[in-house]
Formats: sequence, structure tokens, C-alpha cells
Amino acid sequence: MAIEEQIPPQLSSWVIDFIHHIRVERQLSEHTCKNYQRQILSALNHLNIDNWAELTADHIKMMLMHCSKEKLSTRTINLRLTVLRNFCEFMVTREYLSNNPVASIQSLKQSKPLPKQLNVDEMGSLLNFDTTEFLGIRDKAMFELLYGCGMRLSELTGLELNDILAGDEVRVIGKGNKERRLPLGRQAKVALGLWLSERDKLLPSSDEKALFLSKRKTRISNRQVQNRLDYWAKQQTLYQQISPHTLRHSFATHVLESSNDLRGVQELLGHANLSTTQVYTHLNFQHLSQIYDKAHPRAKKK
Repeated sequence: MAIEEQIPPQLSSWVIDFIHHIRVERQLSEHTCKNYQRQILSALNHLNIDNWAELTADHIKMMLMHCSKEKLSTRTINLRLTVLRNFCEFMVTREYLSNNPVASIQSLKQSKPLPKQLNVDEMGSLLNFDTTEFLGIRDKAMFELLYGCGMRLSELTGLELNDILAGDEVRVIGKGNKERRLPLGRQAKVALGLWLSERDKLLPSSDEKALFLSKRKTRISNRQVQNRLDYWAKQQTLYQQISPHTLRHSFATHVLESSNDLRGVQELLGHANLSTTQVYTHLNFQHLSQIYDKAHPRAKKK
């Protein structure tokens, strides 16, 4: 159904112009344009105005109350506010509105979900499989590196043969093309050694430099790693959503619980800012509270 068939002409004409503006001048995707249009039309159900010149901050606040009653997510409400803010700014630049009534309305605070992680026993269950199959040997080496080194998925699939360094280290290229070196743990080293033997049998002489290969003897993709992780999670009866990032998060949590060295974990993860790493302090709060109970003179229990 066309916009002009859903709302009065004095309202629809500006919506049509705005959608044309973001589609043609800003070159936003068709999906985004339709989403913007949908958000504006949904907002109009609660604004109770006859033309856009009537719109005030009070109308927006009333709309937010209705959104809350409808139990819309914080993300959806903030998206609607953003769309209306941009739409009104468009009308200001066209000198139809003298000011933007949405400019004074702050977006809702959106709590960041804590990263999912497995406990030590669950990680042991996931990684505790023995296989002589080519794919299984490769998979175990990949998972041991993800958990043992805490590297990102893109860092894993981007590894090359010459990134395995002397002194039990592995070189990864992280975000911003930044290089860092990570220690190889005992289990990761063993699993990697078995994989390298299999890889040599598969490609005794080749120009392919990727460390981890698919069945087609080419660099493995991010999607393939996720698929193999799904497969082994089911094989090991871990019926929950596990992603490569879950292994990275588990690495960070377990290292932090054992060492309480936030700066060290930051370096290992390759985080530019310590604030990014601090999310893991929430995951081991129980551990930290136990330390507090033992150490603080006001918290010591008899």
C-alpha cells in the first residue's frame, strides 16, 4: 500500500520526500529505506497530529509512553527516535520546521548483554574428543587455538603457516592490522602439531599458505568454522548456542578469574581500550566478592 493511501496528504508528502532523499541522495539500502518508512508510519499511530508543523517534544514523549506499554524493545524505541530525529532534521533543512522537536529527547540507555561463556567443565566437554579423521584433527586444533589463545574468529581463519613461531608463540593480525603474539598452551601445541602432520599429507607441496584448510584444500571460511563448532557441540551433547566468540569469551573469563590481571587479559585479547575488557569483571563477580570477603577488614567474617 502506498504511503499516501495510509495517511493524509499533508503528512504523506513529507514522508515521501524524505524517503526519496535517503534513497537517492544518501543512497541508503532499500531495506533501510523501507524500515525508516515503517518506523515513521508506526510513530504516527501515537502522535495524534494533523501536520508535521504541529509536532512537539510532548508528542514524542507521549509516543514513548505508548511504545513502553506495547513492550517494544529498547533497541526498537531508539531506532524509532533516530528515524524521527533524522526526518525532522530533514524538514528543518527544508525550512518547513523552525527547530527539531526530537533533538531534546534522549535515547534510552541500552544495557549491553554480557558475553556468553562456558565454564571450565563445559569447555573440557567440548574439547575432549579424540579422532583420527582429517576434519576432526583440524577442528580440534582450531578450537584449541580459539580457547587456548583467545583469538578472534577472523584472526584464526587468517592464520598462515609462517605465523606459528619459535618459542611456542603464534602471531595474529588483529583489528586495525595490529600484530600481536600469543603464547601456545600445551594442549593447543599438541593439537596443532597433529594438524600440521595431516596438512603435510594433504598438501605435501603447495603454494597455499593458509594454516587451516577446507576439504577443497583452500583457506577455511568463518562460516565453516561455525558449522564445525555446531557439529561438535551436538556430538559432545552441549545443547546450547556456542560460537567461536564463546570460546574467546571463555578464555578471557577463565584467565581473569585465575590471574585477576585485567591489563594482561587486555593485551591477550588485543583490546585497544581497557573499558572493552572490563565487561569480563562482571562475569566473575562472585569470584571477586569472595576475594573481597577474605581481604577487606570490614567484610571479614568470623
